[in-house]
Amino acid sequence: MPAPAAEPTPASETAPVPAQSAPPGPQDTVHAPGTEAPASGLTGGAPAPASGLTGSAPAPASASASGTDATAVASASGLTGGAPAPGADTPAPTIAPGAGAPAQAPAPAADTHAHPQPLHDPDPYSTPPYGEPGPWAPAPPVQHPAATPAHGVAVGAPPAAPEAGLAAPAAPAAGPWARYDPWAVPAAVAPLQQADPVEEDVKRRRGRRRRALIGGALVIALVSGVAGGVVGVQLERNGGIGAVELPQAGVEAPDRDPGSVAGIAAQALPSVVTLHVSGSGTAGTGTGFVLDDRGHILTNDHVVEPAGKNGEITVTFHSGDTAEATVVGRDSGYDLAVVRVKGVRGLTPLPLGNSDNVQVGDPVVAIGAPFDLAGTVTSGIISARERPITAGGEKGDGSDVSYVDALQTDAPINPGNSGGPLLDGKGRVVGINSAIRSADGGLDPEGGQSGSIGLGFAIPINQGKRVAEELIGTGKATHPVIGITLDMEYDGDGARVAAEGSDGGPPVTTGGPGAKAGIRAGDVITKVDGRPVHSGEELIVKTRAHRPGDRLELTLERNGVERTVSLVLGSSDGD
Repeated sequence: MPAPAAEPTPASETAPVPAQSAPPGPQDTVHAPGTEAPASGLTGGAPAPASGLTGSAPAPASASASGTDATAVASASGLTGGAPAPGADTPAPTIAPGAGAPAQAPAPAADTHAHPQPLHDPDPYSTPPYGEPGPWAPAPPVQHPAATPAHGVAVGAPPAAPEAGLAAPAAPAAGPWARYDPWAVPAAVAPLQQADPVEEDVKRRRGRRRRALIGGALVIALVSGVAGGVVGVQLERNGGIGAVELPQAGVEAPDRDPGSVAGIAAQALPSVVTLHVSGSGTAGTGTGFVLDDRGHILTNDHVVEPAGKNGEITVTFHSGDTAEATVVGRDSGYDLAVVRVKGVRGLTPLPLGNSDNVQVGDPVVAIGAPFDLAGTVTSGIISARERPITAGGEKGDGSDVSYVDALQTDAPINPGNSGGPLLDGKGRVVGINSAIRSADGGLDPEGGQSGSIGLGFAIPINQGKRVAEELIGTGKATHPVIGITLDMEYDGDGARVAAEGSDGGPPVTTGGPGAKAGIRAGDVITKVDGRPVHSGEELIVKTRAHRPGDRLELTLERNGVERTVSLVLGSSDGD
């Protein structure tokens, strides 16, 4: 086992070195370590002979038959020395000079199976010495035991080669300290290395490979998403990747149900015309429809008014053919006029209906040229009947004011529709489109430029038919009259008879229908045929809805007393 460090000795002495040898044989002399050798000159830690020459290393000892043998041979010069034999733990005692033959070296009694005792108790966790954690903690410096050499004697001679026939040294026994040598060179002298560099490089390569795989997966996902989006858009828009071919119905017959809007329009459009009027520095566009095969066309008076006496009127048919037209007759009180085209054959007149048969809610179709868009068809219903309206009045003297007991419709009517037909569900004319209520609250035959707001008005065809017949026959239209002058400034309910006539004469015409019925100045007429009237304009509208010679029943108030009178309408060529 390892021995403690030796104390320094004088130059004439040899430091005792413990030795481990084989068990003694029959001819071996065994001495305990540290005892003096016999007089034969063998020394084992005792003072050297007087010659002063001693061996610096133990000589090989002669082993017994049960162990390894080694013989210490002295040189001829008497100087002995040598390195420990291979496999020996400690040097053997030296041989004094002058000995005749090699002497048996004393060997201490020792257990060949014993192992060196460590400086401290074994560590079950194989912790490096002195308790420092980890393989990087260097062991503290350890003093190696070594013999103090004599003066002039070299130490650490190379070990002698084992003699032939000698067995190889035994391998160190296994044990908890087999891997630990306290006398070895400290690990600190070796260059430091990073722990597990191969494992770290593998981790780095794996990390780079993992990042590359993740990046590649992201790129693939992005490209796949874009491609999928493109394909999805194509599928959504076109229904496929190839050429787009949409389903479509085949060719059908153009005929429609005669009672449908399309059927009514198909029958009526060839008989509807567009009028372009110019003269006296003004121009306008309107609509008309054919009354007969002789070329008579009915329209509004305000449509042909710009032509005057020397203006021009051009009629454009649905086929695109055009013809010049002349005014046959016009009446501003009814806002109706008749023009005629010459040299045109094959005209188809529109059938006329009966406006008295029209009911609120009946479907209607309007045809015209709004804003000079010829052949425009719109549809709606009858919104109201006998709607009293007045239009015109630009002249200021009332000579151009129109009084109409109109049909109200929500069929879109715009400037340019004036004079066009309003057709019932069977394609018959029940009204002549004349005016619209504009967005600013005004009522204009042309409707201004605001467009339709769903309030259109048409002259009933019963009234239009009578006026058209009179205009074609005589060039003038007759107006039914009561023979009284009304106070148009009266703001009470009803129509009040004025105190005097418009020309300075009596307010009730002498010998007229009103005088015969007993009407007096100041009387307030409140009803016509049992229907209330609220103003003078409304009384005129109700009166002109009849023909001359029709009988009317009027309800009036005089001095707070209500009475009823009956009269027969007269005729007048003026307003």
